[in-house]
Amino acid sequence: MHILFIGYGKTSQRVAKQLFEQGHQISTISQSPKTDSFATHLIQDVHQLDLSCFKPIDWVYVLLSPTQSTVEGYQQTYLDSVQPIVTALKQHPIQRIVVVSSTRVYGQNAGEVVNDETAIHPADAQGEILQQMEQAYLNAYPEQCTIIRPSGIYGTSVARMQKMAQSMTMYPNLHWSNRIHIEDLSRFLSHMIHVERSEKSYIVTNNQPQLLHEVLQWFQQQMSLPLLKVESEQVTGKKLYATRMEKTGFQLKHRDCFEDYLALMKNPPPLEKEG
Repeated sequence: MHILFIGYGKTSQRVAKQLFEQGHQISTISQSPKTDSFATHLIQDVHQLDLSCFKPIDWVYVLLSPTQSTVEGYQQTYLDSVQPIVTALKQHPIQRIVVVSSTRVYGQNAGEVVNDETAIHPADAQGEILQQMEQAYLNAYPEQCTIIRPSGIYGTSVARMQKMAQSMTMYPNLHWSNRIHIEDLSRFLSHMIHVERSEKSYIVTNNQPQLLHEVLQWFQQQMSLPLLKVESEQVTGKKLYATRMEKTGFQLKHRDCFEDYLALMKNPPPLEKEG
């Protein structure tokens, strides 16, 4: 198949390489030059997308990310790009379009359990924009669209967590957090090629919710730092479970984030460019 990636960052690169190795033709759209030799790269603004020069496209992955996490950044990147993308794809025989969204569409924030059957109730403007984006793609491709909602992606660096561990002596409350290793996320996205009857959406997480202060305390232990204290017993965040993911036959390779964090601390990977 001819597979197009709209947005070509760390996750897209991994998915594209896996699919190329399975024998597929890969093309990409991004805003900066790319060098992977297994793909054909074009630099375009997705808001003025032109796919008329492409051979027929069979499958599409949309993995966009805003440069800023503001409402305006979300609006421009996620929602304003939908119609130009849909218009540009009209001349192509799209079998499936896989759109990466976020678990931010779930607004639960009191430690609730959230799974693939949980109703969406965004709690902020960014979550509402993501929901609108999802619905716009589902309306445009009612039979071909699959929405992917990853939890917090990790696996490329521990610098941010180390910085938090160094700077924090107190944590405000009991906050549930969730994560998915970038390799598992990319493997599941490439696995979608082999799913005959896809659901409309999938949460992608490692099914191991963690209290964030305990994760930070683990880093403090590794770094021989004093352990932070928790100010309040108030519970925030949510516990995410990917109930549909494993039904596709997919198996996680990274269930223990602490093993991965330890490996990253011992052998930091080379810096990767965003795209």
